[in-house]
Amino acid sequence: MPRSPVGRETDRVDGRLKVTGAAEYSGDYRATDLAHAHLVTSTIARGKVTGFDTAAALASPGVLRVYTAPDRRLPLYLATGQAAGFTENYLPLNTDMIHFHGQAIAMIVAESPEQARDAAALVTATYDTQPPRTSIADEPRVPAGPTISGAPSSLNILAPGVGSIDAALAASDVVVEADFHQNIQHQAAMEPHAVLAVWHGDRLTIHAGAQIPAAYALGMAQRLGVLPQNVQLITKYVGGGFGARVVLWSDTPLAAAAAKELGRPVRLVLTREQMFTLTGHRSHLTQTVRLGASREGVLNAVSHRSVAERPTTIAFTMTPAHSTSDALYRTPNLHVDAQLAVLDIPGSRAMRGPNEAPGSFALETAMDELAVATGVDPVTLRLRNNATTSPSTGLPWSSKHLEECYRVGAERFGWSARSAMPRARVDGQWLYGVGMATAIYPAHRRLGVVVRVQLRNDDTAVVSTATSDLGTGSWTMVAVTGADALGIPVQRVTPEIGDTVLPPGAPAVGSSGTHATVPMVVDAARNVIAELKRVAVTAERSPWHGAAVEDLRYERGILHGLGHSMTFGRLLTVTGSPGIYMESAPGGQPVPGYVHHSFGAHFCEVRVNRFTGETRVTRFTTVADVGRVINAKAARSQLVGGVIFGIGHALLEENHLELRTGRLANSTLADYLVPVNADVPDIDVVMLDRPDPVLTGPLGDGSEDVGTQSLGARGLGEIGTVGSAAAIGNAVYNATGIRVRDVPITLDKLIDRL
Repeated sequence: MPRSPVGRETDRVDGRLKVTGAAEYSGDYRATDLAHAHLVTSTIARGKVTGFDTAAALASPGVLRVYTAPDRRLPLYLATGQAAGFTENYLPLNTDMIHFHGQAIAMIVAESPEQARDAAALVTATYDTQPPRTSIADEPRVPAGPTISGAPSSLNILAPGVGSIDAALAASDVVVEADFHQNIQHQAAMEPHAVLAVWHGDRLTIHAGAQIPAAYALGMAQRLGVLPQNVQLITKYVGGGFGARVVLWSDTPLAAAAAKELGRPVRLVLTREQMFTLTGHRSHLTQTVRLGASREGVLNAVSHRSVAERPTTIAFTMTPAHSTSDALYRTPNLHVDAQLAVLDIPGSRAMRGPNEAPGSFALETAMDELAVATGVDPVTLRLRNNATTSPSTGLPWSSKHLEECYRVGAERFGWSARSAMPRARVDGQWLYGVGMATAIYPAHRRLGVVVRVQLRNDDTAVVSTATSDLGTGSWTMVAVTGADALGIPVQRVTPEIGDTVLPPGAPAVGSSGTHATVPMVVDAARNVIAELKRVAVTAERSPWHGAAVEDLRYERGILHGLGHSMTFGRLLTVTGSPGIYMESAPGGQPVPGYVHHSFGAHFCEVRVNRFTGETRVTRFTTVADVGRVINAKAARSQLVGGVIFGIGHALLEENHLELRTGRLANSTLADYLVPVNADVPDIDVVMLDRPDPVLTGPLGDGSEDVGTQSLGARGLGEIGTVGSAAAIGNAVYNATGIRVRDVPITLDKLIDRL
């Protein structure tokens, strides 16, 4: 019997198209009579536009239109209901109000992108300027409210007889209190945001990158005031998202409105600088973590407070204690509080591990400080405080193998050779140190996901669902799961994704695409096998005509029964059918009564130059408990990528907000630093591959017809990012004796203290 492709090292089914350049991204699509647009952005952060000088732009070669705010030729509308959460709450170019530095205030459409860009440089604007609100320290604060999952962002759990979290801390033998700060960070996806808008009468086709295709198309319909069924989004290949392509930003509705007004297809590609202000960022924030424990390091109290930004146009509710301090360690007294400050800056949004990455840096750094204060080994400290149930809800985990992550990681990394004394290992100019941290990320099932499986008469199958692939491997995940469920080779399965005409797909957010899609593939496969049997017993030319369905058995693409065997393709050919298809039931909630998370442990070695403060990551080991692994090759790549995100978070990434002007000061890839090859060591990744028996629920009916009865897969795109920055920071402390609580850990924060 052939091995299942699940869990094996499977090459990406779209890999050859990508490496040969045949894969078409949003900016690659062509259209007849195509026009090109370019945006002009504001140079103030708050106020209103009072006038434009567009004479030179209008006189430039090839210019077709110059739209300036407010321009009634481009009518747009605010989204409502569910779509409102995925769109901005102002109407670009429909208002003269300025909400942030870098807001779109004019758009040029020309015959070529070069002509549009050159004409845009000739447009000047005048303003009535007001001082922008830019400091989270100075502006009034408001409660953050519920998290994106609906859970409370603030909670207070106290042991019987304890009056307050402050009292619990005061009663603790050892108390650690630390403040943390980080500046704005950006997703910096490789592919610039690009859109091609084509109208066919009252129907609109959009080519654009999107992480939630259905919400994106619905938002476009509402923004343009057209029927949702008249909008088709095609998003087959996407060059990265990391949260930046969750929201329908202003570029797509502006391009579509211009295409309608002009009567021609319009393409708009943002510049790299414009992506820093028009497509979201991770909020800058401050955090305070207080830990109270016994002298043996057993936690008695955990307090985690934060203040983040809330831009006026759109915001991601930043709650860094959620799914970190309220979920990770056992404590009888728990207090978390998230607050926001309203600011006049570009819209913030999710960025890979949106709350958990900054939250874990604060919590896991504080835990390392507690280890130092108590003299307890950092791994031992975490084992002593491992939560066997959810600290905030009391519910059991659906699956948790975190203790094994600690043990396996410590052994592979050689943690036992660690010296707790900082500066214990010196090699010439370099100080060496090691650190570790815990990773945690929630596993959310998504409602309404549908998959269609089609069997064809050439013995191939098509698996279709309107999810998207940001480079994370969704194409291959769909193919592998379909092949396993049908019992046929991956090469005989064609995945179809990235188009809203397909059945509703899983959002590519929150590390949920895999575990939301996999059970629906299995369900659709079961349904289409049942339909195949029905055809076999009802079609007159079938050798099983008139038999009972119960007499037939499906195995590895072949029907057996009553002395006959036939592949599904042969049966369809004999019965004169080109193919049959069936869909899954809409995906629903997991089994209630459990809390669903993935877990992991990071171990890191760094070297720090004792004269310059230069910091290099030299070794990294990550062990992840992410349920059943679907494609080991893609999974390992995702975890490595998450750790690289952590390297950027810890050592390199920040955009400086000028408080006086509201300008993001280093909005180019020359000035906004991200990790490159020289910054990244070999990263040792281990996946425990322990199926989660509850998250996906039982799959199939226990029959032999469906190859996979219960996969128990969880998403893993973000777990590698969570905690990896803290492991690096803790290693820097072990190397130097210097504790840095503000990321990134740059040379200036070390050199004077070295």
